[in-house]
Amino acid sequence: MSEYQLIVIGAGPGGYMAALRAAKLGLRTVVVERREAGGTCLNRGCVPTKTLLHASEIYHDAVSSSDIGIQIEGARADMSAIFAYKRQISQKLSGGVEGLFQSTGVAFVQGTASVSEPYTVHVTDNEGNETVLTAEHILVATGSVPARPPIPGLELPGVMTSDELLEGTDHLYQSIVIMGGGVIGVEFATFYSDLGCDVTMIEGMNRLLPTLDRELGQNLEMILKKQGVKIFTGSMVQNVELGDGGLTVNFTAKDKAEAVSGEAVLCAIGRRPYLEGLFPGTLQPEMDGRAIRVDARYQTSIPGVYAIGDVSSKVQLAHVASAQGVACVEMLCGAEPTVQMNVIPSCIYCRPEIAVTGMTDAEAKTAGIPVKTGKCVMFGNARTLIVNSGRCFMKLVANSETHEILGAQLMSKNSTDIIGEISQAIANRMTVEQMLLAMRPHPTFDEALTEALEDLKNKLGSHAQI
Repeated sequence: MSEYQLIVIGAGPGGYMAALRAAKLGLRTVVVERREAGGTCLNRGCVPTKTLLHASEIYHDAVSSSDIGIQIEGARADMSAIFAYKRQISQKLSGGVEGLFQSTGVAFVQGTASVSEPYTVHVTDNEGNETVLTAEHILVATGSVPARPPIPGLELPGVMTSDELLEGTDHLYQSIVIMGGGVIGVEFATFYSDLGCDVTMIEGMNRLLPTLDRELGQNLEMILKKQGVKIFTGSMVQNVELGDGGLTVNFTAKDKAEAVSGEAVLCAIGRRPYLEGLFPGTLQPEMDGRAIRVDARYQTSIPGVYAIGDVSSKVQLAHVASAQGVACVEMLCGAEPTVQMNVIPSCIYCRPEIAVTGMTDAEAKTAGIPVKTGKCVMFGNARTLIVNSGRCFMKLVANSETHEILGAQLMSKNSTDIIGEISQAIANRMTVEQMLLAMRPHPTFDEALTEALEDLKNKLGSHAQI
């Protein structure tokens, strides 16, 4: 008989949620983690970044509040204190995860895990001591790490990934160059521009946030430029050099050589699955590019070994990893997954916030689905005017035959909280007419949803074909 029924490798959102669900379902469970409980999300990703953005927003509001009658003299951003607060939040949440393990009976082992034989995990601690664990099932949830493309000069001091940048600094950079206009790059550009840093962004595709609806990236670019951020899209970095004026990033934009200098450089060009040392021998899982290949039950090609989250998924989001971890454990126990995996909300904590779920109209048309879109540009929304959050909008996509909601793209303050309502509607195949049955309070940002739904209803015309 195996010592455990489930070994989870990795204590990030996917791993710890899987372990807690397994314990609730009666499985003897152990979690192995080489660093802090909570993984990247709690310690080097989602939570620390949003903590910094909360601090920078307060500073930005303080120094630009004269228009609403608030005069604040001598406001100053103390970087050491900001990063200390960031660490305090992460440590509190990480400790909370360990407390949940204790209260639910999940064993927690710190060390580096490797799988070289079936149903067995070797764990090596910081002193080199090895422990051997056995289980009927092994769940790999080791997450991802920042990618470092082969660009000359990325090894220079002052060139960082998000991991190094989140370690903190005792002073505010006067200038920073951000390579990459995706989610990570956009959020750090917001943070540093809030604090008055000179920010330059370089993105290889023709717009910011190139994987999202075109209007979102275009609108965000206008907003960031208005805040003073310099943005180069359709540009490819050639190298980074160290000179008397700091770090210089050389790149091409529209076949023209360009260069920009900064005190620091952030490399935010995606993330890659973390698998170093996990399968050291001949026992190797089949791969799908850099990620582990899994089936619909998250089973790898190795019997008894499963994988969830960033290490096996093209969608690298903490809540996706959590949902996959729970679903995997539920299926191991013979139950049906309790969460639909095809409706994935995605959030970006720039200003205003961006939140999307389901399909864009372009994606629906590519799939051969007839669609209509409804939109509310929030110039007349009371809350938007009160907080002066700039050009905001909410766009909804519906099947033009059935009137079912298929997707949404929101760019508004608090949109990351509102998007759950629309994900719920998509998961339950709700129609435009059904969503309009709900009364939304005034004055709220959420009111714009009603206006977008009304616009969509007018374009759809006759009742849905049921």
